[in-house]
Amino acid sequence: MTRPTLTRPLRVAHLTTVDSSLRFLLHPQLTAIRDAGGDAIGISAPGPWVEGLEAEGIRHLALPSSTRGMDVRADLRTAYELWRLLRREGIDVLHTHNPKPGIYGRVLGRLARVPVVVNTIHGLYATEDDSRLKRFFVYTVETLASRFSDAELVQNAEDLDLMTRLRVFQQRKLRLLGNGVDLARFDPGRVTPTSRAETRADVGANENDIVIGMVGRLVAEKGYPELLAAMSQLDDRYLLVCVGPEDPEKSDGLRIDDLSRGEGARVRFLGQRLDMPELYAAMDVFVLPSHREGFPRAAMEAAAMGLPVIATDIRGCRQVVEDGVNGLLVPVASPADLAEAIARISQDEELRLAMGRRSAERARLEFDERRVVATVIETYNEVIQTKTTSDGRRSRHGIE
Repeated sequence: MTRPTLTRPLRVAHLTTVDSSLRFLLHPQLTAIRDAGGDAIGISAPGPWVEGLEAEGIRHLALPSSTRGMDVRADLRTAYELWRLLRREGIDVLHTHNPKPGIYGRVLGRLARVPVVVNTIHGLYATEDDSRLKRFFVYTVETLASRFSDAELVQNAEDLDLMTRLRVFQQRKLRLLGNGVDLARFDPGRVTPTSRAETRADVGANENDIVIGMVGRLVAEKGYPELLAAMSQLDDRYLLVCVGPEDPEKSDGLRIDDLSRGEGARVRFLGQRLDMPELYAAMDVFVLPSHREGFPRAAMEAAAMGLPVIATDIRGCRQVVEDGVNGLLVPVASPADLAEAIARISQDEELRLAMGRRSAERARLEFDERRVVATVIETYNEVIQTKTTSDGRRSRHGIE
């Protein structure tokens, strides 16, 4: 696949709440801008990942008041901080990412006269099981905010279908983005049997243990309470390894100390880790019992590493797991169904290995992040070309 190119050098800023999103979710898009000769900028709250990003040539602009949680006063301060940055920096493309920055970022980007505003829908924050009132609120807010953007990149095909059927979003702006991972990094062939054995030993698993893996922030929405309840229904052959940081700013944030008190479950909480390929290789089955997802990266990484995936039957997870083919889909918030699915796959080695092979095949065909990056840059180029052609004139940024 050829490297995507910009029609001309651009100053592109990705706006998120926290720096970890820039490092772990948007890093390929930022480095692609840098490699294409543009100025790659991340805008978020300051944090421990900023130094590494800047060492790679990605400039960071800090929003000191930005938080993941709901705090009206902090959000208003963040909006003001962003407004000042946008007025000062002369950015060509502002790329926002929901939930909160996708709302105020699109509006302020347009009001600050940023030439191009693009938003990524990482998953609509209302599911088919939510109340009509919540769905109405979420869809209305997203519809209004989308009026301020030039393009809406939708990760999930089911979200795109819904947005098309609602007929309230401007259809010309909608583009299917999908999602992807680094298939060169998440390649099971790069992890040796010795490395697998060493990693399993490091997490406390012996040769006969069945290692169940989970990756995600420690919030209830990810399904941790149900997963721990499911593990309590399984015997001592099973070891659960959870990778992900605490998220105390979220209203449903969970603490490792509290979760570790669960009786009858063998669980290891590892926190944030960077050696993910090795950790996936040490697992036998991957689970993601989330209540809501856009297009889950962890599940894609696990699939690429050749693991069968058990996930909830929701939008996003259905894009990674084909039920009965490369894993199983279970109802949301059902520990009994989750435990049954884990036991079914774990106790049938032939089924587990076959599903793992199909996961790797699916990843190679559908989860290549290079295609995602190419779509993003093509969108920038197309919007710039359209606006330049329609206006017939250029501003100091190249378009107006």
